[in-house]
Amino acid sequence: MPAGSQGPAAQSARRPPPLLPLLLLCVLRAPRVGSGAHTAVISPQDPTLLIGSSLQATCSVHGDPPGATAEGLYWTLNGRRLAPELSRVLNASTLALALANLNGSRQQSGDNLVCHARDGSILAGSCLYVGLPPEKPFNISCWSKNMKDLTCRWTPGALGETFLHTNYSLKYKLRWYGQDNTCEEYHTVGPHSCHIPKDLALFTPYEIWVEATNRLGSARSDVLTLDILDVVTTDPPPDVHVSRVGGLEDQLSVRWVSPPALKDFLFQAKYQIRYRVEDSVDWKVVDDVSNQTSCRLAGLKPGTVYFVQVRCNPFGIYGSKKAGIWSEWSHPTAASTPRSERPGPGGGACEPRGGEPSSGPVRRELKQFLGWLKKHAYCSNLSFRLYDQWRAWMQKSHKTRNQVGRRNPRIGCARGPASSASTASTSREAAAKAWVTSCTVLR
Repeated sequence: MPAGSQGPAAQSARRPPPLLPLLLLCVLRAPRVGSGAHTAVISPQDPTLLIGSSLQATCSVHGDPPGATAEGLYWTLNGRRLAPELSRVLNASTLALALANLNGSRQQSGDNLVCHARDGSILAGSCLYVGLPPEKPFNISCWSKNMKDLTCRWTPGALGETFLHTNYSLKYKLRWYGQDNTCEEYHTVGPHSCHIPKDLALFTPYEIWVEATNRLGSARSDVLTLDILDVVTTDPPPDVHVSRVGGLEDQLSVRWVSPPALKDFLFQAKYQIRYRVEDSVDWKVVDDVSNQTSCRLAGLKPGTVYFVQVRCNPFGIYGSKKAGIWSEWSHPTAASTPRSERPGPGGGACEPRGGEPSSGPVRRELKQFLGWLKKHAYCSNLSFRLYDQWRAWMQKSHKTRNQVGRRNPRIGCARGPASSASTASTSREAAAKAWVTSCTVLR
């Protein structure tokens, strides 16, 4: 008996009302219901039809009990009584039903077609399966987590919906030898997916395909050929740390470690960073991180909390020429930039440590920094340490000037714009001299 059906004993113990719920599992073969001694048969029993087909069915009562003649019978489909004009009496014990242009079944276990006596009791039931044969599955994609397993998913045909229960089987085998194998762990990453947990060979290509079957037919996808080494992904980078860069108001330093699960394998890796401000859902992605495990985010807003994530793409494993597959993003790590008296540019880019600064704001400030070097000619060795020291002195000078202006606002108003400009110039010169002194010490 198919899953979801009820035998005569179960039906006798619980007599359903005339109107059944629409999503009740299909009632199969109910020849005897209630205390009556009569039986009935629906023919055909459990038919399977294409959408748009017609159905001619009959309900025949055996025996001659009162109230069980054809004139007193009626039909329901999914608990709803069908119109009398769809039925006709063939003889004293048989009621016929004609349905045209059938729609797809409302439930994959089959629609409930039931023959009732005059008092509403169920005499017989049948499952009506109306749908479409499966279409050819396509778009198979697979990936291996650290070369230990294989997970695949696919798209179930152009239309997808067959209105019938459709079984999908993922098959695989070694390309040049070996027998067909069937994947057993389904629905691991979605409704059309399967996971192969172990016993996979490296350096040998696999052939992978999907077979779809239901009551109306079967279909098979194209064969996908792949090497496990070409579809490797890994875990998100662990231990992501985000911290301030001294007193710099528009930068954060991001550090992480390479995937530990692949430490014993020969491979390359590239990374991506994405970040967002605390009150936003929009992420900004930094692509120019390359294979480094640290970088600076520059051009950020001062006094702002940022959430940062990192992901990894392992490629070139044992000489593979494929691009690799990105890992999931790491858990968000939060940090805030120092507060500033002036609004920041609000941009953002990655400044790889030890390499060329890559963002526009950093380049402009580095150009200004080099101008100071040329003007004062005190420092001959250029380094990020000197650059950071110079920026810190400049920002400190700007804060001091704003604080003085707030304490004695009449000074700027009394002296006018020229005096204000002179004060700003004096502050910049003082910052330059202080930085030059620091530069000389750092040498």
